[in-house]
Amino acid sequence: MLPLLLSFSLAQTTPPTPPQEVVQPQVVRPLPGRLDTIPVFNSNSPELVLQEGILLSTFPSTGKQFPQAHLDFPFQGRFDIFAHHVAKAEPPENLKSLYLGIILHNPTSRPVSVNILQAASYLSQPDAPFVQSPSFSENNLGTVFAGPGDRATNDILRGKRQTIFPEEIVIAPNSSQMLLNLPIPVQGLTPPLNGRSTLMRLRSNGRIYAASLAMFAKTNADGSERSPTLAEWEDLLNNGDVATPRDKAPTPLQNTGKPQIYGRVAGVARGSQWRALLVDSPKTRYLTIPQSGQVFSYGLSTLHGGTLGTGQIQSATMLRRYPDTAYRAHGNYGIQYSLQLPLYNNTENSQTVSVSIQTPIKEDQLVQPGLRFFSTPVRQVFFRGTVRVRYKDEQGQPQTKFTHLAQTRGQAGEPLVLLNLKAGDRSLVEVDFLYPPDATPPQVLTVMTQ
Repeated sequence: MLPLLLSFSLAQTTPPTPPQEVVQPQVVRPLPGRLDTIPVFNSNSPELVLQEGILLSTFPSTGKQFPQAHLDFPFQGRFDIFAHHVAKAEPPENLKSLYLGIILHNPTSRPVSVNILQAASYLSQPDAPFVQSPSFSENNLGTVFAGPGDRATNDILRGKRQTIFPEEIVIAPNSSQMLLNLPIPVQGLTPPLNGRSTLMRLRSNGRIYAASLAMFAKTNADGSERSPTLAEWEDLLNNGDVATPRDKAPTPLQNTGKPQIYGRVAGVARGSQWRALLVDSPKTRYLTIPQSGQVFSYGLSTLHGGTLGTGQIQSATMLRRYPDTAYRAHGNYGIQYSLQLPLYNNTENSQTVSVSIQTPIKEDQLVQPGLRFFSTPVRQVFFRGTVRVRYKDEQGQPQTKFTHLAQTRGQAGEPLVLLNLKAGDRSLVEVDFLYPPDATPPQVLTVMTQ
């Protein structure tokens, strides 16, 4: 028995073996194209909301009790709304639902119509719990997701508008209207913690202001909960301050020698979609595949301190922001990447080519000539979301595939599509996804020839 006891003791005290790194030789290229200029109302700070208040207001500060809580930015034409916030019972016996309200205001003297082009809003519980997902799943039916941000971007990628949203709202002159008035319930949950992710694409035919607000449910005479009224939301907007507790303030983007704190986003970011044609050079209309056994990649959602040797920062710039929130929209949550790869086999032989998304170990400058991955999976999921790939099969028939990825840090990933290209053949591959909330950048889009 003694050797067994000794063995058991050693097993309890020996730390787990750290995962081994492998270097995949591959060139990393900056992603062509750029973000468009569509403004995005980005409400993600504070993520954890324990007190009522203003999450993000682009209203003018005139007449407001706390002018610093209002960023004075009108929207007109196309714009997006992204909001993600978490409620927690604090203290644990306070199980009131926290309501998330998004209010729109028409400051003009004529009615303004707002078209809701696509929209989705989901709770962590019960709509989209963070279940453990396979790293690679077919998702043509849209039923695979893990977390409310993953589910919302999955819907928007497919052009959906959830049935709780109308096609259009009309806001009377000099009036306000609620675009969203939904709870984040915690009662009955263990622990009493829940979150809501919302993503919308909108179009307005006139100038409007927007604000996201947090308020606890009101109580009816019988003790049941009710949602706040428009008048109650307006009172909070006019007389409330920013919601608390505040998130960690970001460190300046310039190198300060201190650990980088990116911070969470609360403001108006510039850019809703990144379109790109990936070609050899601006003078060509094709992308020559790598030589047999070779690989090249393009950075996705690269950011300060994580450009993978490209020097390219894709994080959306902030047009307005609160001073204690992120300097840029690091991660580009909810932004669509639409990438075209007109692949060209310039060799005299048939070649098998794959296109994949990978999550390498984050680096700014590559310490070795290639990207670093772990040989065995680690625990932290860094990317969970659905990717659409369109291409033509070997019979020339158009194909569309939706694939759900759940990649951990340092995961090389599996091919989204595998193509057999004959000598001299060209084949267009289109890759579309919305960068999912609850993901951690950067990633890469990789082309490999076997």
